[in-house]
Amino acid sequence: MNRLNKRSPLAFLLLFAIGPFLAGCTSSAVGIGAMSGLAAYEERPLKVIARDAKIALQVRTALLKKSENHFLQIGIEVFEGRVLLTGAVDSEQTRADAVGLAWKTNNVKAVLNEIMIGPNSISDAAKDAYITAQLTSRITLDKKIMAVNYSIETVASTVYLIGIAQNKLELEKVLGHARALGYVRKIISHVRIKKHTS
Repeated sequence: MNRLNKRSPLAFLLLFAIGPFLAGCTSSAVGIGAMSGLAAYEERPLKVIARDAKIALQVRTALLKKSENHFLQIGIEVFEGRVLLTGAVDSEQTRADAVGLAWKTNNVKAVLNEIMIGPNSISDAAKDAYITAQLTSRITLDKKIMAVNYSIETVASTVYLIGIAQNKLELEKVLGHARALGYVRKIISHVRIKKHTS
């Protein structure tokens, strides 16, 4: 999720805040079968997925209560209780606030602070969104990658990955797709390798 460093009307913020849940309701009503199919490939149990979604909602709500800029500038991904914070903010205090709020949230096991200090223009945000969309498309179309187990964030042309890889080979394929994209300057992976039981 890419954040624009600009002020917006309160109505936009409220719509932004509830948008994912409106979309989620639509998906649930239309494609329960599709969700069941995805669940078969998702490494996290359903209760973990639900807990991660709740953590993400609570952190976003806390950021919004703190300030509009905190909410707009910081991206959040949660995987197995690990909170990945990304974005570009204007001060160390804003970054510290976000990390502190994340740690105060129930069931958080780790906070991965990848928030940058510095500006992020509209053109930069558009480029980041393009990179994320392209990488998501490529790993989804690659039949040797279980894309449902990865989350992607891009900030200032740096790609951040979090999730679960089936093995090192799969992770290398994901990294290869990222390296092949134009504009990508750096790739930071917080993906863990699945532990296979014998």
